[in-house]
Amino acid sequence: MGFGALFVDIDGTSLSDADRELLLRPQVAGVILFGRNTQSAEQTAQLAAAIHAVRDDLIVSVDQEGGRVQRLRDGVTRLPPMAALGRLYQRDAEKALYAAREVGYLMAAELRSLGVDLSFAPVLDLEYGRNTVIGDRAFAPKSDEIVALAGAFVAGMHEAGMAATGKHFPGHGWADADTHSSDAVDDRDFGEIWEQDLVPFRKLVDAGLDAVMPAHVLYPACSDQPAGFSSFWLQDVLRSRLAFEGVIFSDDLSMKAAHTAGGYAQRAEMALNAGCDVLLPCNNREGALEVVEYLVAKGFKPSPSLLSMRGKAIVHDKERLARGSVLCAELWQEVSDV
Repeated sequence: MGFGALFVDIDGTSLSDADRELLLRPQVAGVILFGRNTQSAEQTAQLAAAIHAVRDDLIVSVDQEGGRVQRLRDGVTRLPPMAALGRLYQRDAEKALYAAREVGYLMAAELRSLGVDLSFAPVLDLEYGRNTVIGDRAFAPKSDEIVALAGAFVAGMHEAGMAATGKHFPGHGWADADTHSSDAVDDRDFGEIWEQDLVPFRKLVDAGLDAVMPAHVLYPACSDQPAGFSSFWLQDVLRSRLAFEGVIFSDDLSMKAAHTAGGYAQRAEMALNAGCDVLLPCNNREGALEVVEYLVAKGFKPSPSLLSMRGKAIVHDKERLARGSVLCAELWQEVSDV
């Protein structure tokens, strides 16, 4: 059979016996942490160590984009929204690119020092002013600016020993809906998406982007399934046309926009058939267990490419980290002045 694996979540700030039992299942490849799991930097480090003690091959992940989406806040630098870098770019492109690299390094280095392997970043969506769930999570409204800033951010992540995940393929900025709570539709044709939203993905794939997370957005002019369930988007476009060889993570299979696929086993099947390597059934333990049993029954196994998602052991530059924290404070001024 093909490849298939799970990233699961846990309920609290430490592992329960039920958590440990689940993490021992070979179908589980990693854990995604949420705000409820990350009370402080010290506690998060202890939790990451406990997860790795269950199985040293497990990947500990989190959404640590900055701005509104920063799960761990206590004991680490408060990262600015990426739009702050975009605003700085309008005044001083060279300084903004330096800042993007340093913020990417800082974010990744702080997490790696705590034993966290992976942050699902950066966001590569264009900011059209239409989708509030994206909003200031996006670097900029123009694709060439996103390519430059996100490319620098990814370079910083790589220097800190962390792989980068571009999201939300092929672009979530136009669809005026939050896929966590409702269905999202983008009626534009493929040509327009290719020339605009797909540019950051195209360029960063060429530059060595490690992973991609698709959007739970339906593009009816291109496919009759949301991108995360669509072989057109994941195989024809991402794998074939863009020649992407990295890891494809599903977006959260518990989102409202994923419900059109049916139950959790059906969602898992559609995501894997479309081309996803890793499934994220978040905030629903029964759903996660349903996916485990589906993977067992079908004989799926984790992809060896997941090894590239594990954090690398790197000695980090303390002076660089300190400069990055000061830089983040300056970048917050970029958005507070608006």
